[in-house]
Amino acid sequence: MTLHCLIADDHPAIVNFLRDFLEAEGIEVTATATDGEEAIEKIERQHPEVALVDVKMPKLSGIEIARRAARTSPGTAVIAYTGFAERALLSDALDAGVRGIVQKDAPLADVRRAIEVVAGGGVYVDPVLAGQLARPPDAPAPPPLTVREREVLRLLADGCSNEEIGKRLFISPDTVRAHVRKAMAKLSAATRTQAVATALREQLIA
Repeated sequence: MTLHCLIADDHPAIVNFLRDFLEAEGIEVTATATDGEEAIEKIERQHPEVALVDVKMPKLSGIEIARRAARTSPGTAVIAYTGFAERALLSDALDAGVRGIVQKDAPLADVRRAIEVVAGGGVYVDPVLAGQLARPPDAPAPPPLTVREREVLRLLADGCSNEEIGKRLFISPDTVRAHVRKAMAKLSAATRTQAVATALREQLIA
C-alpha cells in the first residue's frame, strides 16, 4: 500500500529535497507547505497518513499543527522534523501528539524509517535525540513498570496491534489491553500513544 505524506518546511530547498527522496522511495508526497497555516489546511483537506513538519515555522508551529491535527485529522501521524534539540521543545512535541521526532541532520534512511513506523501505528524518536528526553536527575521517578508492561509498550511503539502483541507474547488480546491500561495509569497517560511517548521519554523502553 502506497503511503501518502505531506511535507511542511519554510525552506523550499528542504521541501524539494525531501519530496524527491521520498517519492524515489515509493512514498507519495500529496502536498507540500511552507508555513504552518498552509500545512494544517492541507492536512485537514487531504488527511494524509503522515505529515512531516518542521517544528519552527511561520504562522503556526509544528507543535500546534500536531495539536490541531489530533482533533481534526486523527488518522494523520505527525512527525516533527527539527534542527533543535532542546529537551523542553521535544517534550512539548510528544505531549502535543507528535508520533515521531527526526533530527534534520539524520540520514535520510531514518526519515523513511520514521514514516513507516508511525504510519504503522508506532512511535519513532531519533536515537540521537532520545538522550535529550531523559528524565532530569532531580525529577521524581515514574512508578515502576513490570517487565510485561514494558514488553507490551515496546511492541506498541513498533506499531503492533493487540492481537499481534498477544501472539508474540503468548497472551490473549484482553490481557494485552489490561497491561496497557495499567501502564497508562502508572504513567498518567490519557492515550496509548501518550503512554508509549512517556515511556520512550523516560527511557523505560528503547
